[in-house]
Amino acid sequence: MTEGFDAQRPYVIGVAGGTGSGKSTVAAAMADAAPGQVLVLPQDVYYRRASDPYFEGRHPINWDEPGAFDTPLLVEHLDGLIAGRPVERPVYDFEASDRRPETLRLEPAPVVVVEGILVLHEPELRRRLDVKVYVDAPPDERFIRRLERDVSERGRSAQSVIDQYRNTVKPMHDLYVQPTKQYADVIVPEGGRNLVAIRVLVDHVKARIGEVRPGAVGAPSGGAA
Repeated sequence: MTEGFDAQRPYVIGVAGGTGSGKSTVAAAMADAAPGQVLVLPQDVYYRRASDPYFEGRHPINWDEPGAFDTPLLVEHLDGLIAGRPVERPVYDFEASDRRPETLRLEPAPVVVVEGILVLHEPELRRRLDVKVYVDAPPDERFIRRLERDVSERGRSAQSVIDQYRNTVKPMHDLYVQPTKQYADVIVPEGGRNLVAIRVLVDHVKARIGEVRPGAVGAPSGGAA
């Protein structure tokens, strides 16, 4: 993973995996390890508006299939960051299923982490990634985390979360998300609880920004994940 690295270009890491697997925990750990040096770009703020023409005639809306994301805009923003330009990232209102009027200005950083369920599904995203990570976790744990998050943070009822999980989340995970594990350079079993694997990734990020001696992802000091 070290060959061909351009020190002038941001190092791009993709973090994918099922809903509730711990992707955001892994991404946050890398960002927290090097404040101001690691930018996290979450895929889920690039959801389309519920009023988007793409969803016309689709009731209920399937938010877990690839077309639910505005991938061209995400790719455009990622390309801007890679080129050293700031971008205006959407701010998504999950209760209203709509983008807010305001945007969030993101400045380029030495490391960009793109995090989301289908980051490894999209070829246009995959080919921009220097390292591809798949965060894995047992289905029951992922469901519980999804339920807790959507009820407490996104204004959902427990029954609506359960219905959505049965009707679209699990089928789309099996169809689109799980198969992307084949593209991963690094697989993190047990999700955000795998502190050893997270340390490996954190050490790799630090190496890329010069805080520790450069080394391969698979060979951290103190043992392997």
